[in-house]
Amino acid sequence: MISKQTIDKIFSTIRVEEIVGEYVQLKRAGSNFKGLSPFHEEKSPSFVVSPSKQIWKDFSTGKGGTAISFLMEIENFTYPEALRHAAKKYGIEIEEDQREFSEEAKHAQTEKDQLYKIHEVANSYYQEILWDSEEGKSIGLAYFRERELKDDIIKKFQLGYSPEKKNAFTAYAEEKGYSKEILEKSGLSIFPENTPSGIDRFRERVIFPIHSFSGRVLGFGARILKNNLKTAKYLNSPETEIYHKSNVLYGLNQSKQAISRKNICLLVEGYMDVIALHMAGIENVVASSGTSLTTEQIKLIKRLTENVTILFDGDNAGIKASFRSIDMLLTEGMNIRVLLFPDGDDPDSFSRKHPQDYVEKFIENEAKDFIDFKAEILLREVGNDPIKKAEAIRDIVKSVGFVQNALKREVYLKEVSNKFGLSEQSLFNELDVQKQITQNQHQHVQQQKEKVQPKLEVVPLDTEKEDPYLYDVLFMESKLVDHMLMFGDIVLKRMNEKNEEYQITVIEEILLHFEEEQYSFLVKGNEIIIDQVKEGIQKDELRSGNFFVSFMDEEITSKVVDALMPLDELENWGSRNIYPPNYGDKIAEQVQGDVLLHKYRYIDYLIKETAKQLDEFSGKDEGKYYELIKKITLLKQASMKLSDIIEYSPIKGIYVDRKR
Repeated sequence: MISKQTIDKIFSTIRVEEIVGEYVQLKRAGSNFKGLSPFHEEKSPSFVVSPSKQIWKDFSTGKGGTAISFLMEIENFTYPEALRHAAKKYGIEIEEDQREFSEEAKHAQTEKDQLYKIHEVANSYYQEILWDSEEGKSIGLAYFRERELKDDIIKKFQLGYSPEKKNAFTAYAEEKGYSKEILEKSGLSIFPENTPSGIDRFRERVIFPIHSFSGRVLGFGARILKNNLKTAKYLNSPETEIYHKSNVLYGLNQSKQAISRKNICLLVEGYMDVIALHMAGIENVVASSGTSLTTEQIKLIKRLTENVTILFDGDNAGIKASFRSIDMLLTEGMNIRVLLFPDGDDPDSFSRKHPQDYVEKFIENEAKDFIDFKAEILLREVGNDPIKKAEAIRDIVKSVGFVQNALKREVYLKEVSNKFGLSEQSLFNELDVQKQITQNQHQHVQQQKEKVQPKLEVVPLDTEKEDPYLYDVLFMESKLVDHMLMFGDIVLKRMNEKNEEYQITVIEEILLHFEEEQYSFLVKGNEIIIDQVKEGIQKDELRSGNFFVSFMDEEITSKVVDALMPLDELENWGSRNIYPPNYGDKIAEQVQGDVLLHKYRYIDYLIKETAKQLDEFSGKDEGKYYELIKKITLLKQASMKLSDIIEYSPIKGIYVDRKR
């Protein structure tokens, strides 16, 4: 177990804007950063990061928390995994508490945990074989060096080698205690009926580990080196609980910082293309690894940049098939350029022939927008055939239809108009036709789905808002707790009954109110926070928002982040020369007024709850019945007095025209 000292050091060292910035393209907005939500599809940024408070809030989904909770959310890490990942990033040495765990605890790992661990074991094994065994050095390492890869690049991408022996890794993993079941589920081993000892899936191949965005090994790609075997040149891990090839881009973990820094992503096809460009000093590159580009992969890139340049081999026979990828990228709001290398070259060979500056300038100068690229490809075989030319133009206009921004769409159509000497109106008409065709196809698909699966809507009841008395008291209870979290250590100046000045913190004043009322909390999360605050006071600590930010309870973290980052954090009013009063500018008056209003709401709630009991005792227990009547009368008298003190009315509200 990670020691508390290490956890404290991690939280005091890490920067939320740096960790979140690896996943979300952040832009400065006043004292905060803003970006598009990584958890929800949106066009206007509602994701806010506060460097001063070291928290983040996603207003589109309601999620929020610390850098650690963000890693848990985005990477599906456990709490210890998120801590270890952050510690590794910041070079913090992990200290473990030496505790004995029960056998039950040792075996309480989920299948997903085991899959991650077996892949880490395999990754280390393949690298060890490559560097330390005679077979690995003479075959695997020799191959990489023949491809002119330097040792630092081989280590950077954690390349490895799987030996010729058919079950070398399987036997190694079983010796370490991994079961045949988990080896089979990982796809690393195969257990045919006639081979109970198992077979290594990647035997006698060089290994390319496939990492997640954060760097965890999810699976492997493997290349056979012998040419005389009738087997696939490349072999990939099968789909598992942790590896879904449509959700992964090769090289993204090694390239994400360069992509974000340069604000452009180069998209290639193969592992070696990525590695060769890195070796040439061009690091903002990822590969779809031979699979068709997916929406999930595009969204991974979009976290870092909206600019993509697709790099193709000069003699690539599948270039036309790439048109679908272009349309998908446009649909996701990406800005696209396309580069064709000279015949006979691919990114790997071209980057090895030329110095870094030449390659970078070639990509920058020779890359074309998608209109010029499609026109070049489609018009190669058209000749003077007007029908084929019209079809080619129709195909280009169809792609323009996938552009989401109306202004960009119009600019692209003007470009097509100028390029082919056609009127803009005819192109707009064609665009409308294409959009109608696409819409009809979409409606047909939806209708077919609805026939198969009738849509059933279940509208959940909002029980709190059904009861206005309960809703009002819950609202004020949470508001007072928010004050404690946001302004808990602020010292207020008050006057006692003898007109003597005294000082009290926001936390102490609100806590005193709850204790005087013998108040029973209606929200469990608020009760947990108050218990922690009380415990802090006993230890001479004022536990406000910062204490609870790293409190690893999802409900508590969400509550605290909501208090520390209100909705108006989304607006950067200063950029428009508007400077509204800040929340908390008049905290002394706010606390005093909200304490009184909470009393007022709570009394109304108690009157309603007490009145419910009258029917139960009417005609059955006269003493109890009149006791309840007396209680209601006293509560109503208290309510009237409070109403007069705060001058509350449903029309004016509490802070309007108050007497001094």
